[in-house]
Amino acid sequence: MKIGLIGTGLMGQALAQHLLAENQSLIIYNRSAEKTRELATLGAEVAMSAQQVLEQSNLCLLFLSDAEAIHTVFDGIAPAAFQDTLIMQMGTIAPDESRELASRVNSMKGRYLECPVLGSLPEARSGKLILMAGGRETDYKTALPLLEIIGSEPQHIGEVGQGATVKLAMNQLIAGLTASFSLSLALVEKEGIETEQFMKIVRDSALYAPTFDKKLSRMLDRDFGNPNFPTKHLAKDTRLFLSVAEGLGLDTSALEGIEKLLDKTLAMGLDDTDYSAIMAAVSPDTKT
Repeated sequence: MKIGLIGTGLMGQALAQHLLAENQSLIIYNRSAEKTRELATLGAEVAMSAQQVLEQSNLCLLFLSDAEAIHTVFDGIAPAAFQDTLIMQMGTIAPDESRELASRVNSMKGRYLECPVLGSLPEARSGKLILMAGGRETDYKTALPLLEIIGSEPQHIGEVGQGATVKLAMNQLIAGLTASFSLSLALVEKEGIETEQFMKIVRDSALYAPTFDKKLSRMLDRDFGNPNFPTKHLAKDTRLFLSVAEGLGLDTSALEGIEKLLDKTLAMGLDDTDYSAIMAAVSPDTKT
């Protein structure tokens, strides 16, 4: 099977590196050609257009920033190129956006599977992403051998839109846990309590989450460079969750507060830094 990949940003590039290391045949395209050069040296074939990727692959992965970017790419592809190609959308978009994309692909006689991922660059490079697929069972089974290379235990959630829903639910937890931990850590800092003493209590409690230790040194040092997941993407996903949840009549008051905190972080010029930069908004410090 020849695999196509459209979108070689941070996650797309990391996933491509893993697939090439697994000796997968890969053809790639990115609107910014410079983001494909390193992958070309690793053995990827670089396409001149997104249409070429569809024409020369059996299964095409999409790792684009949002649904608008996907539609823009689709606009430049002739309808005939979609026929019989399985398109697998792996970014974070709203459930209705995913259903709209599925309808568009199906209308051109293509096949569509959503499979957003949970994890960051290390997991993408090592094949340990958490995968949440939504779509027809037959399409899921077609993609399964590849999914098992990308993540150890792929999950078929249900129909199109349901995988996207679970991904939004998980990213809401990222926002909530990060904001809550930042606030608690900032309080402890302000009161002069030893961080390690506080962390021992946290680790020994039912409240502990591994992400706390993963982000601890970044928050203490106010060092948010070299992000695995930029703040601007978490802000985008938070807005998506709010839009979906409000449409379902859910009370989103708590998340609305976190959205304001993320907006403050972006206003500080930290949009391209690691999302642990939310600490800088919670507790401004000269180290920033």
